[in-house]
Amino acid sequence: MKIDREKYELARARACMGQKDLVAAGIPKGTLCGALRGDIEVRPETVGKIAKALGVDVTEIIEM
Repeated sequence: MKIDREKYELARARACMGQKDLVAAGIPKGTLCGALRGDIEVRPETVGKIAKALGVDVTEIIEM
């Protein structure tokens, strides 16, 4: 799965969360950085963790 960077940034702004907050929620920094650069495909469970930490549905942060 690919994360839509713009949608992700909007969700992060709504949640008032920084990258450190997401790392504290259990998302590895390297995975997060790679996903946002588009270097890696993110596993569905990882996208789920990111969405859960941001308080949004998965469909709100992935590319369609």
